[in-house]
Amino acid sequence: MVVKRIVDLRSDTVTKPTESMRAAMASAEVDDDVLGYDPTAARLEREMAKIMGKEAALFVPSGTMANLISVLIHCDIRGSEVILGDYSHIHIYENGGISTIGGVHPRTVKNKEDGTMDIDLIEQAIRDPSFAICYPTTRLICLENTHAHSGGRCLSIEYTDKVGELAKKYGLKLHIDGARIFNASVALGVPVHRLVQAADSVTACLSKGLGAPAGTVIAGSKSFISRAKILRKTLGGAMRQVGIICAAALVALEENVGKLESDHKKAKILAEGLNKIKGLIVDVASVETNIVYFDIQEGSSITEVELFKSLEAHGILVMPEGPFKFRVVIHHQISESDVQYTLSCIQKAVTGLSAQNGGN
Repeated sequence: MVVKRIVDLRSDTVTKPTESMRAAMASAEVDDDVLGYDPTAARLEREMAKIMGKEAALFVPSGTMANLISVLIHCDIRGSEVILGDYSHIHIYENGGISTIGGVHPRTVKNKEDGTMDIDLIEQAIRDPSFAICYPTTRLICLENTHAHSGGRCLSIEYTDKVGELAKKYGLKLHIDGARIFNASVALGVPVHRLVQAADSVTACLSKGLGAPAGTVIAGSKSFISRAKILRKTLGGAMRQVGIICAAALVALEENVGKLESDHKKAKILAEGLNKIKGLIVDVASVETNIVYFDIQEGSSITEVELFKSLEAHGILVMPEGPFKFRVVIHHQISESDVQYTLSCIQKAVTGLSAQNGGN
């Protein structure tokens, strides 16, 4: 079977640079950014600091490095403790870097279905400093907006502000992993700077919903970013003529933020369509941004491996997320036609496999 059409829904990280991005990269004005002279990198950092409402910003190669740098600066004494969600990206998907590299101890609080953590439970997790002879010292709280593992759910201003107030009450810092903070901003109708106002530091990925080829920006105070710049170098993340990459990111900011609302609408259409397919289950109400999870109904004769392979044969690429669960992510290079084609292929796959396996 020759697959003529590919619809790549594995992640919003799979986008290809647009022609305008490639043109910007080709003509980018560059210099040595390690020495601090790359004008395009500096322009991106100024723009992102303004968007985030922070004093300064720094471009780094990846979201994982951005979060690692941020945690290590706030927890600069080895054996410090960070409070974060048990299904947060930092805790699950970033190689345990805060522990292996920074000696930072993770103290997890259960993530609720909407991606938040119960504020009372966060407070209970803060260590009593009078018993520091036994306990690690709590220094940081981390939030994630949108919350990927919860299906791209958005953390509200009210919630984030309350966590910020709690952090201040105990003399802690607040870091926001804002890998998809622009998605949250568009979905909630709230400017990015207001969503992260309570945070001492925030990261924003440029290569997810915004579709740039690579990179994440960290934002915070001038002193925080000065320390981040040194740690970026220590970790091997300082690059020379990085303006070539930053030029594409500037185009992404200009052209693709406005497309996020359309991405969210397509995700909702996809979720509603999937939910109508017999044998599949989707919590449509939980789809707030561009991520959709769907499950194979319990007791079905179809296995996740069979469905995955059948979809792949039709050119539909999705991400398996464990037994009977899949993740699909919409990005700006997925059209409405792609969504309808995907639904058609999934319907055919489910029907065909059910008949083949003699199930319902």
